[in-house]
Amino acid sequence: MRGLNAAAASAGLTAFVWYACAGLPVQLAVTDQLALSTGSVFIVWASGAAASIALSASLKQPIPIMWSIPALVYVGSLAGRFSAAEIAGGVLASAVILTGLVLAGAGGRIMKWLPLPIVMATFGGSLLEYMHRAVAATVTDLVIAGSVVAAYFAARLFASPRVPPVGVALLAGCLAVGLGDFNVGEIEWRAPALAVPQFGFDAAAIAAISVPLVVFALGLGNAQGLGFVLAQGYAVPVDRVSRAVAVGSMVNALFGGTPATVARSAVAMLAGPDAGPARARYWGVLISSVLVLVMACAAVPFTALIAAVPKSFLVSIAGVALIAPLQDALEKAFAGNLRLGALVAFIVAATPFSLAGVTSAFWALVAGVVASLAAERSQLVAFWNPASSGR
Repeated sequence: MRGLNAAAASAGLTAFVWYACAGLPVQLAVTDQLALSTGSVFIVWASGAAASIALSASLKQPIPIMWSIPALVYVGSLAGRFSAAEIAGGVLASAVILTGLVLAGAGGRIMKWLPLPIVMATFGGSLLEYMHRAVAATVTDLVIAGSVVAAYFAARLFASPRVPPVGVALLAGCLAVGLGDFNVGEIEWRAPALAVPQFGFDAAAIAAISVPLVVFALGLGNAQGLGFVLAQGYAVPVDRVSRAVAVGSMVNALFGGTPATVARSAVAMLAGPDAGPARARYWGVLISSVLVLVMACAAVPFTALIAAVPKSFLVSIAGVALIAPLQDALEKAFAGNLRLGALVAFIVAATPFSLAGVTSAFWALVAGVVASLAAERSQLVAFWNPASSGR
C-alpha cells in the first residue's frame, strides 16, 4: 500500500463513476441493439481492467486500458446496414489489423511522428465539450452540480495534498444526491454468459468497420491517451502498451466486444495533476480497475443503480475532474514551438463532427500537422529530425 494517498484514491473513484455512468448505459443500449450476449459487456470491462492492473502495477504508471465509446456508438450505427455476424466479423478483422500494425511497431512510430504540442492541443480541445456540459449543468442544477463545483474550488483554496479537490467534490455531490429524491428501482442480478458470436466476413463490412476502429484505437487512444501520460513526465513503453491493447482487442472481438484502447477521458482524471504525486498516481488506476471488475460481474444491477443518479452529478464531476488536465494540456500545447498547428488542432477537436465515421479528435491531429507543415515547416522538420536542427 506504499504511496497510496487521498488524491489518487479520489481520482480512482471519480474514474470509476465516469466508467459506470457514461460508458455502461451506452454499452448496454448498443448490445441490445445488436442482440449480443451479456458476455460481450463483461469481456470488454474485464479485459480492460485486467490489462490496466497488470500495466499500472508493473510500470508504476497510470495507464488505464478500456474501450472507446465513439467506437461502440459507430458500430451500433451500422446495425441496419450489416448483419450482426458481418459486424462481428468486421470487428474481428479490425483486431487482426490492429495487432499486425502493433507488431510492426506502429504504436511507437505514431507517437514519434506526432508533435506533443499538437497532441496536447487536440487532447485539450476534446475535453472542452465536458467543460461546456459542466457549466450548463451547474446553471440548471445549483443544488447538485453547484455543490460539486463549489466544493471543488473550496478544496483548491487549501492547496493541500491531504484535501484532494476532486475527492471533496465527489463527496459533496454524493451528499447532495443522497439528500434529494434518490430512488433505486428493483435490482436483479444475472451472471454474464460468455458466448462466441457468429462471424460473417463481408468485404464491404470489413472496410467500413475496420479502418475507423483501428483509427479509434491507435489514432485516438494511443496518440492522445499515451500522449497525455508522456506529457506528465512518465517514460511510457509505448510498444508494450500497444501490444496490451492489441491482445485485449483480440480477446474482446472473439466474444463480441469492441477493440480495447487507452481510455482518453479516464487518463486525464487518473494521470493529471489532481491525482496526487506522480509516483503514486497509478494507485488510482488500480482502484478504478478493481471496481470495474466488480461492475463487470454485475452490469445489470449497476445499470439500475446508475439510472437513479442525476445526470447533473456525472456531468459536473467529470467537469471538475478535467479542469487540471485541461489546464496542463493547454500549457504544454502553447508553451513552445508549433503554436499555429496546436491552435488549429485545438479548434478542430473542440468542434463536434464526424467524417468517414471518425470523430473530430482524429481529424484535429491531421489538421494540426498539415497546418504546421504549411506555416511552421522548419519547426516541424526539426521535431521529426532533431539532428538537422543542430546543424
